[in-house]
Amino acid sequence: MAQSDIRTVDYHTGGEPFRIVAEPPMPIPGATVAERRMYAVDDPAVDGLRRLLCFEPRGHADMYGGFLTPPDDDGAVLGVLFWHKDGFSTACGHGTIALGTWAIESGLVAPDPSGVTEVPIDVPSGRVVARVHTDGGRVTRADFVNVASYPIARQVKVPTSRGEVMADIAYGGAIYAHVPASAVGLSVEAAAIDQLIAVGREIKWALNDSEHARHPDDDRLSGIYGTILYDDLGRDADGNPHQRNVTVFADGEVDRSPCGSGTASRVAMLAATGELGDGQRLVHDSIVGSRFLAHIEQHVTAGGRPAVIPVVTGTAHKTGEHLFVVDPADTLVPGFVLR
Repeated sequence: MAQSDIRTVDYHTGGEPFRIVAEPPMPIPGATVAERRMYAVDDPAVDGLRRLLCFEPRGHADMYGGFLTPPDDDGAVLGVLFWHKDGFSTACGHGTIALGTWAIESGLVAPDPSGVTEVPIDVPSGRVVARVHTDGGRVTRADFVNVASYPIARQVKVPTSRGEVMADIAYGGAIYAHVPASAVGLSVEAAAIDQLIAVGREIKWALNDSEHARHPDDDRLSGIYGTILYDDLGRDADGNPHQRNVTVFADGEVDRSPCGSGTASRVAMLAATGELGDGQRLVHDSIVGSRFLAHIEQHVTAGGRPAVIPVVTGTAHKTGEHLFVVDPADTLVPGFVLR
């Protein structure tokens, strides 16, 4: 696989990696980011670059990143194609938080003197905004302002090796199945990660080809992207719902953060059930102890159905920069994954 030297800047958001490729070494054509994603899925060169940067020995099975592209129009600063070990995703909240942070820290976008800078970003599911907060020019946090999010189905029966469970399904830029971890005899803790991955995969694949996995307006967004297994931790001192989750997405990949677009789908579901009201926030913890805070910014309609605009707040931090190369004699290109 012939490649030029590939430069990346790496961040993590709540423990979840995000590898930024600001200048992909090949064209990724398309009039929109959504079209570019469909091209990338089928193009051996673009998909080969994803594999090279995601697979071992340059990455790992839980790696995540994105190729920057031009935006759909002048209304956004940039576009991005999100990727993981199994392909190209439609949405990524933790990546949006990382990109907003990177845009300010790299000098691509000058921080607003008010201390809040909006960085519009085109992603395959639409236009999102990284609302970056700064203090003295230093980024302190970033809000992921998502596309309209809404429930798709409630209490869908799903057979698993641990018995039948009831899943709620919601859209937050990607489609997620929501199941209490207790329903499969587990809790969200690192010691149970292998069991959580196994049942998360079962639930995803059991639902993936069902009617409940179909996006109502754009089939390019169809399919269950991940399973959110959660513990309900009750309410905090201010009466806000507090939950801990692990999101098992793609084919057994684990989000170390509380999952940005997954949290958005959780906001949509909790808003629909009345468990999250206006003026409240969802305190959402991850399996590694990192935290997002999320709230309803606006009530809207999407395709005639009630929806909300969720805002998910977190922090991202730079972890390094890389210059990746390909040795022509290397027989392990683009690489491998062991699960």
